[in-house]
Amino acid sequence: MYIVFAFASAVFAGATSILAKIGIKNVDSTLATALRTIVVVIFAWLMVFVVGSQNTISSISARSLIFLVLSGLATGASWLCYFRALQIGSVNKVVPVDKASTVLTMVLAIIFLSESFTWLTIVCIVVILAGTYAMIEKQAVTSETPDGKGWFIYAAGSAIFASLTAILGKVGIENVESNLGTAIRTVIVLVMAWLIVVVQGKAKQATKVSRHDWVFLILSGIATGLSWLCFFHALQIGPASVVVPIDKLSIVVTIVFSRLALGEKLTRRSALGLAGIVAGTLLLLVRLG
Repeated sequence: MYIVFAFASAVFAGATSILAKIGIKNVDSTLATALRTIVVVIFAWLMVFVVGSQNTISSISARSLIFLVLSGLATGASWLCYFRALQIGSVNKVVPVDKASTVLTMVLAIIFLSESFTWLTIVCIVVILAGTYAMIEKQAVTSETPDGKGWFIYAAGSAIFASLTAILGKVGIENVESNLGTAIRTVIVLVMAWLIVVVQGKAKQATKVSRHDWVFLILSGIATGLSWLCFFHALQIGPASVVVPIDKLSIVVTIVFSRLALGEKLTRRSALGLAGIVAGTLLLLVRLG
């Protein structure tokens, strides 16, 4: 069952990237992250009350709460890096780098969570890395504006923090209802994002966000909320070394939507790279047999 939730997470995450790319075109990326998070927080807590898990807040251990907070901080850092990278770089370049967090998460899960490790795991890592490299190195992008400098640094930062998010989140939700764990983490992200917005003096810019941008930011926030709920439920009942790679298949959804909505294209080399990432991920499912 956790595989179904992991795939659902991938679909919603893929939609998130495109909706956010459109929504942050004319909005500061840090402010956009803070605005989106408001939507995610509302959505997450609605789900908490729907399932009735708010009654279990008092039973959360100090250890679980600490790891949920750390996971939330890592998520906030990942989002800030990711949406800045999306703002100054093309989707087809940023997303593959961000999805490289798959490999790092697998390694960390093996080291810190004692999850199973086989020769097939090594094959998966090699194939995914090779596919990611191919996509990073060669892209044919038709965006009207050229990529800004520094997108790779932000995308790499996003990948590193995303992998820490998964591992810290896995530990934090071991004895916590998944919807409640997601809601708590989201509050941390919200506080972190708005603190940065206030410190940078960008809060007043929120009144200048157009209706068009608001619509896409809200849709992006809803998609993120759905993705998180599915992801952390899958993470709670399944191994992180398998759930996370499946979730990263959102790259397929993102690439398809980037072609349809943004007109970004892949070269033959990068298309082969995408196939490699998908193949490496699907091999993980074979490992379960």
